[in-house]
Amino acid sequence: MTSAPIRSSKPDAWTNPRPHTDASLRQIKYGRIQPMEEPGLLERWFGPR
Repeated sequence: MTSAPIRSSKPDAWTNPRPHTDASLRQIKYGRIQPMEEPGLLERWFGPR
């Protein structure tokens, strides 16, 4: 029993990865990096120390 090769019209991400983009171009496109969680009320009032 032989297995036939699987063919796809779209190239695989492992074999054809996207090139890295410059950090400044990413910032223009997506904006500033946001924190994972929103700051609490006291942290917003007094800020990080």
